Amino acid sequence: MQQIRVGVLALQGSFREHMFLLNKIENVVATEVRTEEQLKMVDGLVIPGGESTTMALVAEKWGLLPALRAFEREGKPVWGTCAGLIFLADRATGMKEGGQALIGGIDCLVHRNFFGAQINSFESQLPAPDCLKKEGQELSKDEETFRAVFIRAPAITEVGEGVEVLAKYVLTKEELLQSGHESVIIAVRSKNLMATSFHPELTADTRWHRYFVDMVKEYLSTSADGHHNRQVDISKTASTPKSSYRPRDLPVYQ
Repeated sequence: MQQIRVGVLALQGSFREHMFLLNKIENVVATEVRTEEQLKMVDGLVIPGGESTTMALVAEKWGLLPALRAFEREGKPVWGTCAGLIFLADRATGMKEGGQALIGGIDCLVHRNFFGAQINSFESQLPAPDCLKKEGQELSKDEETFRAVFIRAPAITEVGEGVEVLAKYVLTKEELLQSGHESVIIAVRSKNLMATSFHPELTADTRWHRYFVDMVKEYLSTSADGHHNRQVDISKTASTPKSSYRPRDLPVYQ
């Protein structure tokens, strides 16, 4: 079986954590993407959590925004987590003064910091949606829920036609009084695009990453050029700006 190349946009944020989980999935090779040339060599792309304004500024500076928009227009799967969700939304509120560039593609309205500031970050065990369940197999007790980590997280308050809601979060009474919402959407899919407001990469659960890899497999099975059969060392396809290098570190899970 041919390897599936999944890129992780490595401008800022939790890209190494995504790569760690992706590389645990059989026949998947995860690679950091910082240039248009590197982007052309992957079959799907993850846009990680981080600081969305900073990522947008770096992407603009390095001329990546047109290439990212073209990538999703080609039908290649893209998954945005937290800040990546903001990137993929067609509309956003609660933005910093002056706004920020969005890639767009998902017909939804996202509230940038719906759950509050960094100090309001939290995690919750939520019911596992159907997309995380294997057809015909009974779930173990641990698989009935998934761990959702919300760090200064956005939320989706409106979706258009054709956007599939994968998961919701029911607000507490205190959150309801503050926001006026009984529930908000925290995971969606729209054709080749997926977005989550939480951070699956900060847990040991690979199910969300496996679901995205399945999206990439679907794309490869139906795309005209298939897998291209290119045997390329992605790390050598383009020069990376020196400012993007930083020391290696090891994330902590569990």
